[in-house]
Amino acid sequence: MKDLRILGIDPGIAIVGAGVVDKVQNTYRPVWYGAITTPAHTPLELRLMDIYGRASEVIEKYKPDAVSVEELFFNNNAKTAFAVGQARGVILLAAVQAGVPIYEYTPLQVKQALTGYGRADKKQIQQMMKLMLGLDDIPRPDDVADALAIAVCHGNSTRFNAQTALGEPLKRGNTK
Repeated sequence: MKDLRILGIDPGIAIVGAGVVDKVQNTYRPVWYGAITTPAHTPLELRLMDIYGRASEVIEKYKPDAVSVEELFFNNNAKTAFAVGQARGVILLAAVQAGVPIYEYTPLQVKQALTGYGRADKKQIQQMMKLMLGLDDIPRPDDVADALAIAVCHGNSTRFNAQTALGEPLKRGNTK
């Protein structure tokens, strides 16, 4: 019996990391994880349509109680950041249309929630996912491990209240 089913998403245009975990008390069980990939030379609008459709399928199949999404980290390439933002937008749309609440976390919050240290490196997060979820191997590609980490971050942050470092996650969807 699960307490909470969480879909974590690491948005991207070439690779969208996705992972579904069940939180049972203070433990996590992997349900599914994988990558949504789109070919580089495909027109952007077709890539976005594919991401939207496949994200919608994951939401429909696994019926998460929450979708946790990494907030955009802006890099130096504005074109890439813009495309990733558009991909993130169609993922948020899929969740909203399915009626699933959305929570957003910065990379710093994810690292802090999993390791207690906001400057943990990627390898530490990947190893933590392998251990916490009882996996034989580190999930690949890296975006998938990140998505699982974002899901677990949400599960961990639901224990916190407004007085803690993470506070309440930003909830989207059913706003007043």
